Amino acid sequence: MKSAPLFLALIIVLTLVAINMMGCSARPLLYDVEFYPTVISPNADGHDDAANILYRLSRNASVSIYLVDQAGERHYHRDGERRSAQQESYWTLFSGVVDVDEAGPVKRRMLPDGHYTWVIEATDDSGHTERAEGSLTIVDADTTLPELRGFSVSPQVFSPNRDGVDDHVTINYFLPKPATVRVYLVNEAGEKFFIPEKVSQRIKPGEVGLHQYDYEGGVDLGSVPPPDGTYTVTAIAEDILGQRVVEQSTLTIQHGGVPRADIINAEVEYSTSEGLRGDFVSLTIPLSGTLYFTATVENYGDTPVRTTGPQPGTTYTSRQNFSTLEWYQSDGAWRFGIDFEENPGQTYPFRWSLGQHDELEAVVRGNDVFYYLMPGQRVTISGAIQILDKPPRNPFYLWAGLIHEGVEIVQNRISPILITVDVPSRGAWNQ
Repeated sequence: MKSAPLFLALIIVLTLVAINMMGCSARPLLYDVEFYPTVISPNADGHDDAANILYRLSRNASVSIYLVDQAGERHYHRDGERRSAQQESYWTLFSGVVDVDEAGPVKRRMLPDGHYTWVIEATDDSGHTERAEGSLTIVDADTTLPELRGFSVSPQVFSPNRDGVDDHVTINYFLPKPATVRVYLVNEAGEKFFIPEKVSQRIKPGEVGLHQYDYEGGVDLGSVPPPDGTYTVTAIAEDILGQRVVEQSTLTIQHGGVPRADIINAEVEYSTSEGLRGDFVSLTIPLSGTLYFTATVENYGDTPVRTTGPQPGTTYTSRQNFSTLEWYQSDGAWRFGIDFEENPGQTYPFRWSLGQHDELEAVVRGNDVFYYLMPGQRVTISGAIQILDKPPRNPFYLWAGLIHEGVEIVQNRISPILITVDVPSRGAWNQ
């Protein structure tokens, strides 16, 4: 007798479950659909810029949301996106911007003013489809695209290695309306390398006007550039409404890297025309005598190092310098140099290339020939200076250095030696 109430309770519970299941199975796939307001003015003025879209699903389904214009063309906001069943409503905003399928730079654009039919379609795993629809009017829409006018990449082949030749790439475009712009390189594997915009006091990033990017692969900051290869330069502009424009070009990186070279063991061997050899401390040389040196330089990096003349073996007089020999400074080039105490003129006035031309790699670019010390290569550099005049200070220190012209003195005051000039009569150190 005591089991009767329990049996009755079980019957009630099972009945309630059955009723609930019948209710669930009777519920439509797509329900509680809302699309409001029915008139929007998507122009970022803060008033009715977007429509709210809400819906619920009783089963897992693929959902599409699109608008149909008066010509019958569909414009998708969502296209067959997978959604799972849930008690809460799905919610999204429609700002009048739709995806663009056709080829070209415009990827998302604002629909023009007009009357449209909105449609929400849901298709479950069995292929059953349900839909809801209504009307939407768009007025005062901002249809101006965030175009990247005049988009250009120059040069399209560059070598970010601080050699002074095609080290930088300039990217330009004109932005007709405020937008967020991202510019990056992407390789075949999809890896992205973002490029910062050049800072301008006149035009800030995202403002209307001409924008410029000065890209050097990060080498000027001591970073290793992206690996050699061909990349796609991608620029994406998106305005506050969500309109999107994409421009692309190609860029090839070759011989990229951070240049590295040094004077082996930081040693330079000195001698004189009289056969005297420096003991790395001091050396005496007669006036009009010639000081000789020998050193070894190695490219210990993974990128070629550009160099320029005069070639090793060249003899200077104390009245000359590399400019008087018409081997003017060449930004990005590396040279071995000799400097001295109380030098009244150019820093490291006596300079030589890192190797003879027949030892180096010659690269022809247009009408110019450039010479490179290749990675892992060592060269012996020798030269001479004939001292014709009494120096400003006697004795004086003289030393060697490795110069990356227009960038830095890579090695300074290497192998300093005290030079005494044996002066039989009055004279002056001229340059």
